[in-house]
Amino acid sequence: MDADVLIIGAGPSGSVAAKMLKQLGHQVVILEKEQFPRFSIGESLLPQCMAFMEDADMLPAVVAEGFQFKNGAAFSRAGKLTEFDFTQKFSAGWGTTFQVPRAHFDKVLADSAEAAGVPIHYQQTILAADFSNPGQARLTSVDADGIHKEWSAKMVLDASGFGRVLPRLLDLETPSSLSPRRALFTHIEDRITIADYDRNKILIAIHPKFHEIWYWLIPFSNGRCSLGVVTPAGFLDDRSGEALEVLKAIAFEEPRLAELLVDARFDTPANTIGGYSANVKQLYGQDFALLGNAGEFLDPVFSSGVTIAMKSASLAVPLVDRQLRGEPVNWSVEYEQALRKGIEVFRAYVEAWYDGRFQQIIFEEKQLASVKAMICSILAGYAWDEANPMTQRSANKIEAILATYQTA
Repeated sequence: MDADVLIIGAGPSGSVAAKMLKQLGHQVVILEKEQFPRFSIGESLLPQCMAFMEDADMLPAVVAEGFQFKNGAAFSRAGKLTEFDFTQKFSAGWGTTFQVPRAHFDKVLADSAEAAGVPIHYQQTILAADFSNPGQARLTSVDADGIHKEWSAKMVLDASGFGRVLPRLLDLETPSSLSPRRALFTHIEDRITIADYDRNKILIAIHPKFHEIWYWLIPFSNGRCSLGVVTPAGFLDDRSGEALEVLKAIAFEEPRLAELLVDARFDTPANTIGGYSANVKQLYGQDFALLGNAGEFLDPVFSSGVTIAMKSASLAVPLVDRQLRGEPVNWSVEYEQALRKGIEVFRAYVEAWYDGRFQQIIFEEKQLASVKAMICSILAGYAWDEANPMTQRSANKIEAILATYQTA
């Protein structure tokens, strides 16, 4: 066999899982479709990620890169600003993190795994997967030169992100419950000089006319920002012109962004992605498990993607370790149900964001400090903290809080 575990994808979940498994004494090989560094969105980390990187002994390498410090999130709507300081959250744990150009960040994580002795084979596209023989998983890949190769291992982890390799090959995909949306985004030289702008927080701004349209502004440590807008699927069809100019025009419709970006240089072509929300019938099967976005992706609004990815790795690794040692594993309870608990919390808040309920709570002037601290924990990524009342029956809690504020 080529390895104990084959991992598809060298992104955050794949690299974290690979290094943790290597630390446990297993032979791991990563097969990555792209050549790193490569562009990716999802650039504003949540503090919960820090614990996962710490567990994988990757945090020192990340800290050494000097990424932009992040301690919270700011929201803008109709000229009103509100902020959530992650150090004031309800849950224990990290209260700060980083905002990162993913091309650089993902390369740091992948290099850390490789330095620990995990081979990474780049430019390997997976064509087929065979799990018909228990304990003998097989993958077929083709490289950039058209050379095919057969790979074998006792276990496969799919960390392919939006590539969703095993869901496609094994017919595991199922429609998302979330409405289809489209994101338009770029990197800019922001040239922001306004004194009250806090580079230590992501800015999430809401369109002045359409509450379901929102923007992100993620500052980096090099004077640049990631700027994006998320719209209903057909909204951009009515906008003609080059994508970057369309993005700039839409951004300047929001007063806070127009103020901040008045001197910005829009020097990079814009990209777009749609239909990104996805789900699967199951997160595991005979000798395989799906990590991160390969299993389910909700929405970029609360920057939960990398957190869910790393959480999935942290849950899967000890189960893979036990399975490889011949011990029993209940993947349904210990992985799927455990991971989906937090995903469902995020889902409740995403749905409430788009229908306007959570936006009302965020901008509530008489917001209770205790409630804000609990919400802050969700925004910081602690969606699996069962001690936080806001993670229990989340949809009902959102309704109850909203009703309390409306009657106050």
